[in-house]
Amino acid sequence: MPLSIATWNINSVRLRIELVGKLASEHQPDVICLQETKTPDDRFPLKDAARFGYPHAAIHGQKGYHGVAILSKRPFESVSRQDFCDMGDARHISVVLGREAGLEAPLAIHNFYIPAGGDIPDPAVNEKFRHKLAFLDEATTWEELHPTAPGARSILVGDLNIAPLESDVWSHKQLLDVVSHTPIEVEKLAALQAAGGWVDVMRNFIPPQEKLFTWWSYRAADWAASNRGRRLDHVWASPALAPAATDVTVLREARGWERPSDHVPVIVRLDV
Repeated sequence: MPLSIATWNINSVRLRIELVGKLASEHQPDVICLQETKTPDDRFPLKDAARFGYPHAAIHGQKGYHGVAILSKRPFESVSRQDFCDMGDARHISVVLGREAGLEAPLAIHNFYIPAGGDIPDPAVNEKFRHKLAFLDEATTWEELHPTAPGARSILVGDLNIAPLESDVWSHKQLLDVVSHTPIEVEKLAALQAAGGWVDVMRNFIPPQEKLFTWWSYRAADWAASNRGRRLDHVWASPALAPAATDVTVLREARGWERPSDHVPVIVRLDV
């Protein structure tokens, strides 16, 4: 059975809810995972989501900052949220799709918004960077992210705020000291990936030697011409689920939509 999942840092869901509708109408993903929704749960535009064809919603938000949500055409078997570093930030939500969603075996979806980390890549002087590293360490030890049991079907998506490969940034040399591509961040993200045996699904379809970006700064006068992007958004699958992926699409054109997010959606399609 085909299943498509989109992940997108929307950068304020209330401001850009019609762009969510555009994604829904043009690409019809079964599930949409959003990050940086920037709204408390009681102000999330649930009626709009239902209007777009997503009557099922799992939301974890807070006023003005962070926030994650999973919108779905299919019902959830369960919903859970995890707080990392005792910060109270809304940075994770997960759901399980089961028989009511038409699946013969359960499939868990983890949606993450990992801290950006500020501007200075030194945990001794930058609390935001220290928080990012601690978040990654804690996530690495969290057993829910170790789907290594035979047949365990899990997918992890979201704005992980790290571009791990040299080809995930416009200039490896110039960004080595820039938060999101520093060696310590890359090392910790690799540890998180290894702890769960996660497969980088995007790079299964787009060779690691090819440039691949999902984010372009608002600061660029012409983002398309300069093309100084980074791959901050990721799709990982458990070893048992990874072979079910049939396609990955990065909607680069969404960066040119009216009042866009600085991130673009990524859609993974699976045969489950």
